[in-house]
Amino acid sequence: MRHKLLTVIIGICAFSMITFAFSADSFAKKRVIFGGGPAGGTFQVVANAIQVYKPVKAIEEFSVKAQTSAGSVENLRKTNAGRQQMSVVYSGHVWLGRNGQMKKDPKKYENVLAVAWLYGAPAQMVVRADSGIKSVKDLVGKKVGVGNAGSGAFANCELFFTHMGVWDKIERNAMGYNDAANAFGNNQLDAFWLFTAFPSGAVIMAAQTNDIALLNLDADAEASGFNKKYPYFSKLAVPAGTYKGVDYDAPSFQDSALWVANSKVSADVVYKLLSIIYTDEGLKHMISQKKTFKNMSLKTGATNIITPFHPGAEKFWKEKGMLK
Repeated sequence: MRHKLLTVIIGICAFSMITFAFSADSFAKKRVIFGGGPAGGTFQVVANAIQVYKPVKAIEEFSVKAQTSAGSVENLRKTNAGRQQMSVVYSGHVWLGRNGQMKKDPKKYENVLAVAWLYGAPAQMVVRADSGIKSVKDLVGKKVGVGNAGSGAFANCELFFTHMGVWDKIERNAMGYNDAANAFGNNQLDAFWLFTAFPSGAVIMAAQTNDIALLNLDADAEASGFNKKYPYFSKLAVPAGTYKGVDYDAPSFQDSALWVANSKVSADVVYKLLSIIYTDEGLKHMISQKKTFKNMSLKTGATNIITPFHPGAEKFWKEKGMLK
């Protein structure tokens, strides 16, 4: 009798546990992994800002989880594979990847679709003001921070420096922006490269320990034919006074940072997030996280994008009158 009773109790417990497991699973939120970037970079600020925004956290159907990454190139590959549902990727990498033109990588990354334009990301080359370095060509034999391996900064540095003929003639140090700024401050680097919106916290940090200068990268790009060869880059200048001691405009070139999503992500998920972020309150929240996002708006969200939109984004931007 006791054996039968024990068997019944065990059966009830097992049934309860299975029922609870299925119930918990049915109520569990789907998780949307949003790929950001390395510490000190704006990519990670984007992911974090969307994750912590209260109306996003209040969504019942799914949750957003910000995830660090090496940057643009890693985000392109992970988003294409579905290991990240959304991420920030440079427009140039989305275009190159879609057309199978990534360096030493002929694969076509066609599962990465555009959601929105976020901001322009310019190249910045930091040197000491008294270094005598006036051009990228002057970096030959120098110790240079070139961005995290796998990041957009690293890929664009390799692209530009190879074009300039100096990539194999410098002592390359692959590291994130904050680490590069620290190494620069400790005289372990002669210069470091960034490909991110300004003002950059890493450059601000570097300017606290050294008198810095920014190279005129546009002059190098124009004289070498770089701008003609890679037309998805556009001209701009880092304004005078952006960084301590840099009292002149520093001409450069920029790519655009895009919010992208895997093609299999539900159109409703993409549409809902855009509907929350691209409101007056949502855009104010983004700007409160970093002033870089001051140009985010309904008018700019569908601009500067030359690759296909995600269906959820296409629906949103058409409703707003920004796409035909």
